[in-house]
Amino acid sequence: MNRLVALCIPGGASYVDAVRRIWDEGDAVFPLDQRLPKQSQSALIEHMAASVIVDSGGETSVAGTPVETGDALVVATSGSTGLPKGVVLTHDALAANAEATNSYLDVESNTDKWLACLPLSHVGGFSVVVRALHSEVALEVHDGFDADRVSEAAQNGATLVSLVPTAMGRIDTAHFRKVLVGGSAVPSDRPSNVIATYGMTETGSGVIYDRRPLEGVELRIQQGEIQIRCPMLFRCYRDGSDPRTGDGWFPSGDAGSLDTDGLLTVHGRKGDMIITGGENVWPVAVERLLESASGVAECAIVGRPDPEWGQIVTAVVVPLTNPPILADLREHVKASLPGYCAPRRLELVDRLPRTSLGKLQRHRL
Repeated sequence: MNRLVALCIPGGASYVDAVRRIWDEGDAVFPLDQRLPKQSQSALIEHMAASVIVDSGGETSVAGTPVETGDALVVATSGSTGLPKGVVLTHDALAANAEATNSYLDVESNTDKWLACLPLSHVGGFSVVVRALHSEVALEVHDGFDADRVSEAAQNGATLVSLVPTAMGRIDTAHFRKVLVGGSAVPSDRPSNVIATYGMTETGSGVIYDRRPLEGVELRIQQGEIQIRCPMLFRCYRDGSDPRTGDGWFPSGDAGSLDTDGLLTVHGRKGDMIITGGENVWPVAVERLLESASGVAECAIVGRPDPEWGQIVTAVVVPLTNPPILADLREHVKASLPGYCAPRRLELVDRLPRTSLGKLQRHRL
């Protein structure tokens, strides 16, 4: 019987050893977020139906549900709309993702070294461990992001790293050969060694690099929604449900478009679109422009109810020392987009709600 093992230890060499041991025994790993309160950890372990808990005190068996042969990893989604789902990824899916990524990056086992510094409970962090183990590349694992430690790792030979945009802004990316950045919108003026990635837990991390699908990845747009078919896709959710179509396409829930060269543009979540005066406004397109506007440190675009327009485009801004002026923001947007995309309201806040990976939690605004 194959078990689901909740891994509740800090990141580091012992963490990687534990992953190896669990997989050697034919079991699957459920990486638990160490930052959660103990009560929340226990609830999540029960919800995911893990059979074993591995923590600093050793190994404890609990009542749980087996996994299928070949299952390697169960990752809890963010659960922004309710209880987290457990995404079940097989060894084959993880290997496909690792192989395609390492091939794209021309990873060399004798010269490269991966650095894992994102939360290992998220697929963006755990996938770095998978890539290193799959290609037998040197690996350094940190228990979370620390800018000084990341810089030190680069000085000690780390050449490859995965980050989120907020973390990227705190280090000198020139110290690495390649930097993968995903989880939220990536600045368009990024350095040449920084690769913008698009993917999700269900694809085992990024499968689109700089708008191009990795080898083996198929894309299509159905009624404005990005759909993906590839060997990296998950097997099912922990409850056994599978949203894929009969011919294997996974509906991402993201809106996007493909140009004539097959390059993908992600517009945002399908439900994020603002309809103002009968016109459609994608928040991400406006946010990308306002990132460079005077007085703006961070920005999110949302639709607020309005009796005349239906929704009014609203800029929620974390200001710099000199806050922006609404009229200036409107002109900044109108220089590149139609006038209806320009914000009609400005709200100043101390910070934007984000996940631990830096992804904007738009539903909390």
